[in-house]
Amino acid sequence: MNRRDFLTTATATSAALALGGCNESNRQAIDYSKHPHAKDKDKKRVNFNRNKKTVIKLATSWPAHFPIMGIGVERFAQRVKDISSGSLEIKIYPKNVLIPALAVFDACSSGQIDAFHSGPYYWKGKNSAFSLYSGIPFGFTAEEINSWMLFGGGLELWREQYAKYNLYPFMGGNTNIQMGGWFRKPINSLEDMKGLKMRIPGLGGEVFAKMGVNPILLPAGEIYTSLERGVIDATEWVGPALDIKMGFYKVAPYYYSGWHEPGSILELTFNKESWKKLPFEHQSMLDVASSEMNSNMTYEFHAENIKALQKLKELNVKQLQFPQEVSQAGKVALSEVIDELSTKNKDFEKVYASIDKHLRLSKDWSDASLRYFLNER
Repeated sequence: MNRRDFLTTATATSAALALGGCNESNRQAIDYSKHPHAKDKDKKRVNFNRNKKTVIKLATSWPAHFPIMGIGVERFAQRVKDISSGSLEIKIYPKNVLIPALAVFDACSSGQIDAFHSGPYYWKGKNSAFSLYSGIPFGFTAEEINSWMLFGGGLELWREQYAKYNLYPFMGGNTNIQMGGWFRKPINSLEDMKGLKMRIPGLGGEVFAKMGVNPILLPAGEIYTSLERGVIDATEWVGPALDIKMGFYKVAPYYYSGWHEPGSILELTFNKESWKKLPFEHQSMLDVASSEMNSNMTYEFHAENIKALQKLKELNVKQLQFPQEVSQAGKVALSEVIDELSTKNKDFEKVYASIDKHLRLSKDWSDASLRYFLNER
């Protein structure tokens, strides 16, 4: 047998033996933890709770059993309990039970609580860049902001900046596209916006301020009475599903489509030291459960909004769109706000540069796909 024939035969024999080793009688699972090339850090990530029970104190900015957002957190807590076989329990404190609604950031930062559920734009007073993680006017949809967060560097930037406050955030839901708000009087021109007192937070509030609106931040429980008594002239909240429950249509009958919050992230944020103390298996469970909550909440908003919009139509609510000059003024105002905040804050400039790069690419894709489809549908 010459050398070439020997090598060919030997190779074929080796392959046959290898395949034969994979038949049903010999098939075995591979234990990668024992593989010679397994990374040391992966070997160390085997943690067992040994039947010890860990309790996480989580405060929210929402009332108990609040539709979608509050209930979503309650489902998340039950999910974590189930998949941990009861070794990890999340004790939920609705707004004002343990911590005031808008004090959860500081309480978690200081270690008074282990975690909170709220919205990043509430903390723009601490760092204007935080408002960008909730989304921007004329910006990301829910799908786009999730893609930026997970695959465009957004989550890394968010965690880097929250770390300065001893915090470790996750996405904890998305309201999907929000409506432009409820107005006591119709908006027929840009002039009608000037002097309005409106409850509106985040970058949307700063954009509206450039257009002559006086933005006001109010907790949920005060919005209806303020609108009813004329303390404010308008309010945005979320969308039909939650807006109809607030009863705004009874005192502000003009309901506008919106562009100020096309996809607003909600957050599930942990005290960084509390997070580090958790065993890896519990961290993994929380990671997976928060991802599930993020998706479920987004889809539930859509499912409930489409039903609630029909109810509002039955109530003869006037569903309107802002005049074109108002929308155009909003785009000009947004550009001014972005320039001003980027000049003042390097964090803001850095985050917005990342958003702008991802959004430009996303617009090209959406124009070629989704926009065409929706127009044809």
